[in-house]
Amino acid sequence: MTTPPMKLLRIKAIALAVTDLDRAIHFYTDTLSLRPAFEEGKQVGNYLGDTVLMFKKDWYAQPSDALNPRVTIETEDARSTESALRARDVVIADPVERYGESLVGSFLDSEGNKLWFCSGPEPT
Repeated sequence: MTTPPMKLLRIKAIALAVTDLDRAIHFYTDTLSLRPAFEEGKQVGNYLGDTVLMFKKDWYAQPSDALNPRVTIETEDARSTESALRARDVVIADPVERYGESLVGSFLDSEGNKLWFCSGPEPT
């Protein structure tokens, strides 16, 4: 049996827990001089190269000096990526769902780490 290709493209976003969204935006925009990243007209973080540092307030994680960011991998098509992962017996932690204009899901790696994946809007 041939497994379908996953077409993983790049790290799209790394989510960072924040307690004060305005302070985080000020730090990354003004102090570090990183350009703002917007989704649906609202600043959600800042770009570091082509990767978005996405700020998450009131999230399951709290800011910490221990490692706790969330990594999101961009794919060509999140739904086909989910199918390809399932074909490889990879555990899907969060089936693909729509969040705004994006399709987002997650899977567990061999060590139990949750990695997220996403794609843009579904073709009409």
